Amino acid sequence: MFLTSLKSLQVLLAAAVCTKAGKAIVSRQFVEMTRTRVEGLLAAFPKLMNTGKQHTFVETESVRYVYQPLEKLYMVLITTKNSNILEDLETLRLFSRVIPEYCRVLEESEISEHCFDIIFAFDEIVALGYRENVNLAQIRTFTEMDSHEEKVFRAVRETQEREAKAEMKRKAKELQRARQDAERAGKKSPGFGGFGSSGMSSVTSATIITDTIEPEKPKVAPASVRPSGSSKALKLGVKGKEVDNFVDKLKSEGENIITSSAGRKASEASKVLQPPVNIESVHLRVEEKISLTCGRDGGLQNMEVLGMITLKVTDEKNGRISILINNNDKKGAQLQTHPHDKSFPLNSDLGVLKWRLQSTDESLIPLTINCWPSESGSGCDVNIEYELQDQGLELNDVVITIPLPSGVGAPVVGDLDGQYNHDSRKNILEWSLPVIDEKNKSGSLEFSIDGKPNDFFPIHVSFVSKRNFCDIQMAKVTYIEGGSPVKFSSETSFVVDKYEIL
Repeated sequence: MFLTSLKSLQVLLAAAVCTKAGKAIVSRQFVEMTRTRVEGLLAAFPKLMNTGKQHTFVETESVRYVYQPLEKLYMVLITTKNSNILEDLETLRLFSRVIPEYCRVLEESEISEHCFDIIFAFDEIVALGYRENVNLAQIRTFTEMDSHEEKVFRAVRETQEREAKAEMKRKAKELQRARQDAERAGKKSPGFGGFGSSGMSSVTSATIITDTIEPEKPKVAPASVRPSGSSKALKLGVKGKEVDNFVDKLKSEGENIITSSAGRKASEASKVLQPPVNIESVHLRVEEKISLTCGRDGGLQNMEVLGMITLKVTDEKNGRISILINNNDKKGAQLQTHPHDKSFPLNSDLGVLKWRLQSTDESLIPLTINCWPSESGSGCDVNIEYELQDQGLELNDVVITIPLPSGVGAPVVGDLDGQYNHDSRKNILEWSLPVIDEKNKSGSLEFSIDGKPNDFFPIHVSFVSKRNFCDIQMAKVTYIEGGSPVKFSSETSFVVDKYEIL
């Protein structure tokens, strides 16, 4: 009982940093004391010191001041007169060592700027008036520990910011779509001159061919590989081969694994573009190439589509044939036929029809790409979205290539439709999608990395398709003499020559 009472007398009342005039800069009370009481004690402190004498403490009738000079300031502990002076001096030295941890210079302005850090450190040294058994390294560790509540707060705030950004982007897309609809309703597709004839009838008879083949039993051909369900998949920095190896390992351990069709590789989708296995003696090849340049803030700077139908005849009896073309194009393409009135040459490719479409009409863009880089405290958050505008198309092996700043490491990928690959040597991020069609017409990619918004342009896009952009189809092939039908085979490809967002 005696020891408890004695301990109750050995109390540290307050710790303060003050000027030589007794003005408090930072003060922490460890017992119930009013502000007026603390300011009065500190104001009386300079008057009690005897000039010319080397002391580290002074006393009044009620309290003891234990102090240490800090250049133009004082570190002062106010204790009861019955406290252990040796323990108080040791505590004073620890308080004095804490101040330089947070202040580069021992000046009033610097201490005021870091006052809360200093007070938190004081609380680690003394609790309820009694010294804690801690050293300087432990104080530093305790004051720098992460707060779980702070992490939760930051996570909630970041989620709210992402939702606000997503809503902003959705509104921007709605406004852009409304503007495109208004433009589409208010003006016609522009015409183009200087390339062949000015137009053709909707059904044009010429020397060409297409997919409507004379009925016959189809032979075995490679099946079109298409995802049976949604082609969206979430993959966070994991490449397809690693996933396959992981799945195989799980299967070997007896796990029942349901394989998602969304994880198929882009190379499988390319099977739909394989040339026909059975090529007839009359074979037609429809080829289109697109060259497109868009601005990062919207607007089509230029789009040009060049198309050609090439004929190859390998049997002399099919040298004089007529090809019926269905011209269903409504985009404004200009066509030009080959002026050929003799038998077609054998075993050589001959262009029999070509067309050209050039436009700055945004509604004709087959695949829109929107990139939204936004600077954050940790670098740049990038959101990229695609949308298939021409839903009659089916694009295969789509690769969207985004440049990255050099020397900043790999991006941190968040939400993702499809797959991605980071090429550190080329400083690019490749976003791959096996198929984009009306069932999978939109998607997005989000990632974070150090950099500025301009670092992520120009964006390049590549794809292939077995459907042509301008709706020009081959109807049938017949002999010129007699008009009887001719069996033929055909293949169609729509590829990218240049597709960039500047």
